[in-house]
Amino acid sequence: MIKELYRLKREAGYTSDYDTFKSYLNYQARLEHLDERQVLSPSSSLTDLRLKERTPNLPHRHSFSDDVNPDFLERAIRIAKRSFDSPPPPKPFSAHDQLRLLARKKDEAIEQRLRPCLPKLLPADLDRQVDALLSRKGVISRVAREQVCDKDLSRLLPCQWLNDEIINFYGAMILSRSEACKENPGPNGVTYGRKKPLNVHYFNTFFWSKLQGEGYERARLAKWTKKFDIFSKDIILIPINHSNSHWTGAAINFRRKRIESYDSMNLDRRQVFKGLRRYLELEHQNKKKEPLDLTDWEDYDPEDTPQQENGYDCGVFTCQFLEALSRGEDVFNFSQKDMTYLRRRMIWEIGQAKFLDGP
Repeated sequence: MIKELYRLKREAGYTSDYDTFKSYLNYQARLEHLDERQVLSPSSSLTDLRLKERTPNLPHRHSFSDDVNPDFLERAIRIAKRSFDSPPPPKPFSAHDQLRLLARKKDEAIEQRLRPCLPKLLPADLDRQVDALLSRKGVISRVAREQVCDKDLSRLLPCQWLNDEIINFYGAMILSRSEACKENPGPNGVTYGRKKPLNVHYFNTFFWSKLQGEGYERARLAKWTKKFDIFSKDIILIPINHSNSHWTGAAINFRRKRIESYDSMNLDRRQVFKGLRRYLELEHQNKKKEPLDLTDWEDYDPEDTPQQENGYDCGVFTCQFLEALSRGEDVFNFSQKDMTYLRRRMIWEIGQAKFLDGP
């Protein structure tokens, strides 16, 4: 059954090898099991993302857990087969529809030229700087209130889960760039294939656990926004740690009136939509002293969100989701094949406390 599922996934576009697929399958099964139980504490069989020490490459990642049972495999195979049975999109049935389709293809071609593919490697001089950063000990870099040390930075080596320190440091960089852009607007438009940063706020990784674990009032979340008005922002960015086992990205997009969820494992995230809607209502009542009508807001969970193919890249995907959203991107230009490059790039960016220009 496992080999049949692997074959179906390969036909659908999965690119990684069989051992990596087994790691991915374990991870997916365990996350689904956690979702079904709706627990707040991590499973003992899953690595705690908030452990301070770097996670070793343990052999059990490539053996199957009890969660990968026949029921799970049968369900996964049915879902995989269903994707092949989906009806093809209808052909345009009028000249007007054909013109619209042609115009859309031209727009997509222009967008692709403006958003070039990611390179496979960093430039040689930057790659040497990455090696130098990895050889350092102690505190490596600081931005705003955040700092990372050598043990945190090692989380960006291959096959490692990211921790709060890395994700919050990256979020602080996103926020600092947005603030700097407001003070020094510069030219509008697109530079190096990248859009100009929006007016954003970034909530750190403890926001969601406070909201879910304690609630708006008890966690005193109103104090988190006493110095600014979230309703004046273009977008609010929120990294979410699910049961200390999986990272996803979420956003409150005021420009588009959407609550957004971006999950590289494509699991059900209705709790995210429900929780953030409730947060918005309570925050609006607290700050504006009147109810907030969210009836015309959309719960947005795009089907084409890039997907991971293993059990450890969720944090890198989450950081890249949030960085792209901070520039108002509607389409992500990265996938699983870019993770090795993006991990090296993030080491350089965190070490320099600034984003690398270019794709």
